[in-house]
Amino acid sequence: MIISVASGKGGTGKTTVSTNLAVSIDREVKLFDCDVEEPNAHLFLNPEFENSTPVFTFVPKIDADRCNGCGKCAEICRFNALAVLGKKVLVFPELCHSCEGCRDICPEDAVEEDARELGVIDSGHRNGIFFVQGCMRIGEAMSPPLIRHVRSYARPEDLVIIDAPPGTSCPAINAMKGTDFVLMVTEPTPFGLHDLKLAVEAVKVLNIPCGLVVNRSDIGDRQLWDYAVQEGLPILLEIPFDRSIAEIYSRGQLLVEEVPSWRPIFARLYDAIVDTIETRRSIQ
Repeated sequence: MIISVASGKGGTGKTTVSTNLAVSIDREVKLFDCDVEEPNAHLFLNPEFENSTPVFTFVPKIDADRCNGCGKCAEICRFNALAVLGKKVLVFPELCHSCEGCRDICPEDAVEEDARELGVIDSGHRNGIFFVQGCMRIGEAMSPPLIRHVRSYARPEDLVIIDAPPGTSCPAINAMKGTDFVLMVTEPTPFGLHDLKLAVEAVKVLNIPCGLVVNRSDIGDRQLWDYAVQEGLPILLEIPFDRSIAEIYSRGQLLVEEVPSWRPIFARLYDAIVDTIETRRSIQ
């Protein structure tokens, strides 16, 4: 089972929910921090890292002796990572999306495999949690390939919680697609509701069941609740706007450990997610 914890915008409390949820489940859990541009779940879990593995992706390298300058490689590339000047092919590695179409189409077999470093994957343990995070190389623009590498640590029998990137662009979609449930963390503000609507529409396209966690639930107005009813979205947890919770977060601590009464609340959140998934499967 894979649960993706997502949000329409940053700063809603996504990492707070994913880390506290992982710690509250009474079984082995894998927690993947797929917010690879700025991973921060490790600040709260404090895992003991055991491995750090660099991740590379394909970029083309042109064999000048074989290349005849036909330009077919540049024609197929939709990201302008290749350009032909006379009989010379220029490669712009940072623009390459690693589709390998240039290598497949080259009639002279002049396109060889080179590599560009995407970043690193760190993995380790914290009690019963196996933690994996991706950290993108500074200057790298494409996070989806690194996110896919993080997700490759999942096995069919695992319980996996994914701390997804915020928003509705390619990184968030890569973290959510193929999961069993999307737990959307939001806040009852105009910006929160606006971005939640965009995220919910993305989840509809992916055809994944979804539920809401409303953070800072006692600010703003009731429009969020009206929207949830309208869309048939269950609100599985409400977290109040509480100074003590903010202080715990600011110290890099876990709410369920500093205030033990929250642990059964997050455990019930997990039970509600499981019930929703099983109900959906029984209907299909």
